[in-house]
Amino acid sequence: MSEIIAFRGTARKDDTLWAVIASAGRTMRIADVYPARAAAMADRDWREQQVRAYAQFLRQTRQPAPRYSIAPIRRADLPRAWRPLPALGFLRGQFI
Repeated sequence: MSEIIAFRGTARKDDTLWAVIASAGRTMRIADVYPARAAAMADRDWREQQVRAYAQFLRQTRQPAPRYSIAPIRRADLPRAWRPLPALGFLRGQFI
């Protein structure tokens, strides 16, 4: 019984995620992460819409308006205590 059996290699799970990155000045924070680029782009668009809607509030409170972008990120590169950011990127007057 000499039969060749083909084994399928165990495919490594792709640990690449899409990060929505908030930046204000020189400070950059990961706002949220998604497994699909389309979901990250939708979240980025929603966050930018929230910043536009609250532009007057941001000016009155002298908060820098965060800018959002997306980039691929590995799961291992996420900080250990990372938490998603709120829509405008700050809480209690501090850019998180």
